[in-house]
Amino acid sequence: MLYIIYQEDGPGSAAIRQRVKQAHFDYLEEHKDILVLGGAMLADGDDARVGSVLILNVPNRAAAEKFSANEPLRNAGVFKSVKITRMRRGQWNPDAAPKSAEGN
Repeated sequence: MLYIIYQEDGPGSAAIRQRVKQAHFDYLEEHKDILVLGGAMLADGDDARVGSVLILNVPNRAAAEKFSANEPLRNAGVFKSVKITRMRRGQWNPDAAPKSAEGN
C-alpha cells in the first residue's frame, strides 16, 4: 500500500534540519526498499525548505507510522505537523519527472 507523509516545517527548522541532514539521508538510504519518492517542499520563488513529502510502499498504516516516528528530522523537531494518508497509485509517468532535483 502507498502512504504519503506530508510534513510542514515549524519555526527555526532550518538550523535543526542542517544539524540532522546526514542522519536523515542515512535513514532514507536504509529504507530505500520502501521509499517510492521523497523530497523537500520549497517556498515559491526561492529554495527555502517549507516541509517535505515522502511516499512509501508499506504493508499497512502501522508500518508507515513506524517509519515516520523514527525519521530523524521528525525526531529532531523539524516539523510542526505531520499527516499520513493512504493513497492509490493512479497515473504513473516517470518519464515526465524532472531530470534534476531542482526540477529542470
